Amino acid sequence: MPASPSTARVINDRLALRLLQQEGPLTAGQLKQLTGLSRPTVADLVERLTAAGLIAVVGETGEQRRGPNAKVYGIVADRAHLAALDVRTEGVSVAVADLVGRVLAEASVPIGGDTGTGPAVEQAVTLVEHVAKEAGAGRLHTVGIGAPGLIDPSSGELRDSTGLPEWHRRFVATLQERLPEARVSVENETNLAALAEQRDGAARDRDTFVLLWLGHGTGAAVVLDGALRRGASGGTGEIGFLPVPGTTALPSSTDCEGGFHSLASSAAVVELAAECGVPVEPGQGVSRVGVVRAAAGVVRGAVAQVREEGAAAGPASGSPEEPPPAAPAPAASFLDALADRLAVGVASVVAILDPGCVVLGGEVGEAGGEELAARVRDRIARMTPLPTEVRTTALGGGAVLRGALLTARDRAQEELFTPGERLPQPSPGW
Repeated sequence: MPASPSTARVINDRLALRLLQQEGPLTAGQLKQLTGLSRPTVADLVERLTAAGLIAVVGETGEQRRGPNAKVYGIVADRAHLAALDVRTEGVSVAVADLVGRVLAEASVPIGGDTGTGPAVEQAVTLVEHVAKEAGAGRLHTVGIGAPGLIDPSSGELRDSTGLPEWHRRFVATLQERLPEARVSVENETNLAALAEQRDGAARDRDTFVLLWLGHGTGAAVVLDGALRRGASGGTGEIGFLPVPGTTALPSSTDCEGGFHSLASSAAVVELAAECGVPVEPGQGVSRVGVVRAAAGVVRGAVAQVREEGAAAGPASGSPEEPPPAAPAPAASFLDALADRLAVGVASVVAILDPGCVVLGGEVGEAGGEELAARVRDRIARMTPLPTEVRTTALGGGAVLRGALLTARDRAQEELFTPGERLPQPSPGW
């Protein structure tokens, strides 16, 4: 059944706006070429979108052509402002951007564990208001929030999660009260990181992959056939609760100690480094933020030392008189032991999902780089018959904020770019 004229107009408008988002400002002639639409149809949609305040003339071009200069059209970026938030246990990071996703202002604030719920909420909300003002945003159209814990797939609300501060739940409700006109949504932080890696990072060429988040704790995001899989209760990817060998107990319904978390959390990484004789930077590890920095620092230092030792050793000569290689240095032993631990979790994911690609994300994954990814890749190749790439994050700890911004931009554009009749919505993906 052919689309109605009004539906066809919506489709054409969305196509043109998507191209302007992806390619930047374009002339009507370029829109015609890229969309395949007729000249009159392009002229009509340009007129509609200009009248709706969605696009405007941003310049002219006259190169390599005769006649008058052609007008160049671009999205009206200040039509709406967006906010992205990365809410951690001990602080909040905020970025405010325009409608095309260009960041205009950003800031962070630490929130101590001894801060009361009310003061913590006020600190976080005030930061959002301050960054919005600095960005010149009169009001925020859409706010995307990344937070640890489970998100109820039916309501989109942050569920009670053991170990998370009470101010997290209060913050979202208070922010909505202070910004009554804004569309506020919450998503699990690891899921947002996976979105960012797929759009702008290490998984840009993958429709199916798993992101293994290695930060204070562990988490995983599952993307199958281009769609994020949240599970019946929103708990897909709670890999910290995965029972694994090498721990002294089993995890419980309220505590992931004894699960994969016990092998791969930042605290476990710091302990493993000490066992391998790799020193940790003094003064780190007191708080959650400190232990993440300590874990990332000790992994980064081990990687640097292994590379330095490899460069100093030079290529192997292969001479039969050459003495047998010495035992691995502490840094190499540490990275090998860490890869052994990570491979246990990765192999479990691979056996069930066969994602073909696993991205090591978070602060620790970023610190390990290709040295750690290669070690995990080698172990997975020996542990499973399923071919699996193991890649390093391209975005590191900033992936959550980037994913929150992409989500906010998508939702704002979905609403603003579809005036009048709306298109039928596809099955849930991102």
